[in-house]
Amino acid sequence: MKSYVGLLCAGLLLQALAAPLSANEMGRQVYQKWCSHCHDKGSDYPGTLALEARYKGAVPAALKERDNLAPELVTYIVRNGISVMPFFRKTEISDQELQALGAYLNRASHISKND
Repeated sequence: MKSYVGLLCAGLLLQALAAPLSANEMGRQVYQKWCSHCHDKGSDYPGTLALEARYKGAVPAALKERDNLAPELVTYIVRNGISVMPFFRKTEISDQELQALGAYLNRASHISKND
C-alpha cells in the first residue's frame, strides 16, 4: 500500500511539473531569461539606459512600466533588433514564446510592477 501511495504521489508531481504554463507565466519566464538583464528598471540595465536616452522621459524606459508596447511591436523588435539590441532567432525565442512575451509586456503595466 505504501508503494502505491508513493507512486501515486510521484505521478501527480510529474503531472504537475509537466502541466503547460499559462501564457502570462510563459511570457514572464521569457522576459526573465532574455530581456530582464538589459531592460529592468534602474541604471544598471543597458537597454533601459538606451531607452531613457532615446525617449528622454517621454515614456518609461523600463519595459515593464510601459503601457504602449503592442505585441506586434514587441515581435518586430525581437525578430529584427534595434540599435544595439540584437535580433533573436526562432531557435532562441519560439513564435509561441514571443507571442506570450508580447502579451506579457502589453499587460505588464497593468499588473504588479514587482512581477
